[in-house]
Amino acid sequence: MDTGGAAWLITATALVLFMTPGLALFYGGLVREKGAISMMMMSFGALALVAVLWVLFGHAMISVDGSSFFQFAGNPFADFGMVETANDNEALMGSAYAATFAIITVALISGAIADRARFGSWLLFAGIFATVVYFPVAAWVWGGGWVAQLGTAMGFGDLAVIDYAGGTAVHINAGAAALALALVLGRRQGFGRELAQPHNVPLVLIGTAVLWFGWFGFNVGAEGTGNLVEGIPGLIAMNTIIAPAAGILGWLLLDRIRGKKPSAVGAASGVIAGLVGITPACADVLPAWALLLGFVCGVAASWACDLKWAAKYDDSLDVVGIHLVAGLIGSIWPGLFGTASGLFSGHGVQQLILQVVASVAVLVYSFVVSYVVAMVIQKTIGFRITSEEELAGVDESVHGERAYSRGELGRVGAV
Repeated sequence: MDTGGAAWLITATALVLFMTPGLALFYGGLVREKGAISMMMMSFGALALVAVLWVLFGHAMISVDGSSFFQFAGNPFADFGMVETANDNEALMGSAYAATFAIITVALISGAIADRARFGSWLLFAGIFATVVYFPVAAWVWGGGWVAQLGTAMGFGDLAVIDYAGGTAVHINAGAAALALALVLGRRQGFGRELAQPHNVPLVLIGTAVLWFGWFGFNVGAEGTGNLVEGIPGLIAMNTIIAPAAGILGWLLLDRIRGKKPSAVGAASGVIAGLVGITPACADVLPAWALLLGFVCGVAASWACDLKWAAKYDDSLDVVGIHLVAGLIGSIWPGLFGTASGLFSGHGVQQLILQVVASVAVLVYSFVVSYVVAMVIQKTIGFRITSEEELAGVDESVHGERAYSRGELGRVGAV
């Protein structure tokens, strides 16, 4: 790796890490005032816990030796605590970059259980999810596992599943887990559209801006580890601009058709939907197809987010509607419009088959395991707070803090 690639990789790592505090701002603004601290703490808690687990064994689990199609994950004890990697500077940089993906994937899930989850139970779930879901799935997709080998196993020659920056491993994975948690924890008291009103829209927009900014590290980061000129960072960067821009228009247009006013939260959600959609396809579609992808994701995610009211499941901050739905669309998109192998780009149906199989497999695995883990936690130590605590507000009940002091004198020191 040349010095330019190394500098960009470190920068990209910082950008992706910055996305998790950005997510905390985005989620924190969307919830009620008395749940903002809890919501933001779930992101910071995930950051702390997953980073520690990554150093202990996560980095060793995300790659397999490829000797068998059925390898689940790497040996977690192969380099426990990164003892063997400690003196390999290039390996440490690559591992630090990969760690930030694990962190934000886990943090994304928390948006489905706003206002009703115990912090300790959330951290327990987050640690188990990272260990038995995210690390293995990352190994399947990027570490030489069965998803990476699927094209060869199905006799499709050199074709392989396309997931450049995390459609399956990040967004479908997180979205499916979010659906499982929403079902296990049940609906909040007073479940309805009035409950979904954000308490701080400017905070949502600030979080959206941070996420869009950091997404350049998410998408362009891996490409920039080599030769920045000879690679395709320009295409990836352009697609990372235009897909979320089109996502805004798609979301707001559907809102307008349905008689809604063009809201700032809708625009912010359109940004995230477009970003989610372009993530797996950013290096494999032309800008025109990226525009269409962003627009379709904006429309589809907006429509999907409204389905929860009819289906009566409480995905508090629309992790399912945005990350699962747009993640599925973006993951399948290269099979339709991929420059080198897409069906509508003059190629066969083989790439589309690979994309669908990988997407559905990750969705089912993540949902089933997350549901079982969440149910065990709920039935043993308890995952959801009590009705009294929920009415009082999860911030005061769980963290003993309020997001805003309203001019009151704060406490100094321990009490």
